Amino acid sequence: MAGIAIVLDLLNKSHNKHAFHSSSSLSSAAAVSAFASAPFASRFLFGSFEPRVAYCDAAAAIDDDYLAAIRKMSADTLQLQTPTYIPTSSKVYNIQPKPLFSAFEFRALAMTTVRSLLMFYLPLLEPKPASEDDDDFLNNAAEELRGADLIVPLKKSVKQIARETTVVTTRRVLERLAISYVSQRMAWKLLKDVPQSTLRKAWRGWPTHVYIYKVSQTTLRGHFLGIAASWTVQVGIEIYRCVNRYVKPKPEEVDEEQVEIAEQAKDLGNKVVGITVRCGASLVFAAIGAGICSCLMRPSTGQWIGCALGDLAGPMVVSICLQKTLQADG
Repeated sequence: MAGIAIVLDLLNKSHNKHAFHSSSSLSSAAAVSAFASAPFASRFLFGSFEPRVAYCDAAAAIDDDYLAAIRKMSADTLQLQTPTYIPTSSKVYNIQPKPLFSAFEFRALAMTTVRSLLMFYLPLLEPKPASEDDDDFLNNAAEELRGADLIVPLKKSVKQIARETTVVTTRRVLERLAISYVSQRMAWKLLKDVPQSTLRKAWRGWPTHVYIYKVSQTTLRGHFLGIAASWTVQVGIEIYRCVNRYVKPKPEEVDEEQVEIAEQAKDLGNKVVGITVRCGASLVFAAIGAGICSCLMRPSTGQWIGCALGDLAGPMVVSICLQKTLQADG
């Protein structure tokens, strides 16, 4: 084989004396290795059986820093990419219930007190016609009556404050029951901040009717626990009054015949039905009002105002409709 390589070198020098290059030795070595890879006697009959391999040195000019950067980018992409076989959720349900006794905080209690006092004392500020009689006896009687009128609204205000704080505390209890006994998704929908959710919906570019429907649906869910707490407190008060009337009758009712238990139960059932209808109307009207008002003004403010107006207007509309229906039947 060494002799064959020498002969090939001599032939190459004789054919190209002026084009001597260092690659001739490499080509000679490649030819020797090609002839040596197959049997010499059968090479001219069957050819060479060696596999043909192509070599590429295109990456020889790439810098090492460039390769390191590509490896780093690939690793970061693989780390950030979520595997397809792991189930993931597009939403994170962040449930943060308010404190249990939030109704007794200074700000909430002060607002409840002021609202209750204004509710029962503002009617007293209405102007009354002047009395034509200047008798001292009548003036003293009017002063006594005025003093009595100041005490009655105070008692009603205290009862209203106790009722509102009880409703808010009952709602906090219902929120914790919802977190414990319903799914996480439904609990998040019941406890979410509805004005902020309305503000997020406003940026999604929905049509007006779709936006009103979505806001009404969200308000219906978010206002449900408040209505449920109000219904629970009102029904509890009616049951307490019914039981108290039966156990401890009033002095003027001692000589009279006591009402039968069946009639009391029927009266209690009618009251519970009336409370349920009013609360349901309040919930529905609050949802509709929130959806409409959120389109007329700033979404979060409109939702809050519409919910408050619907909450007040629902029982009034139902009462008027029932009154007209009863009058028509009579």
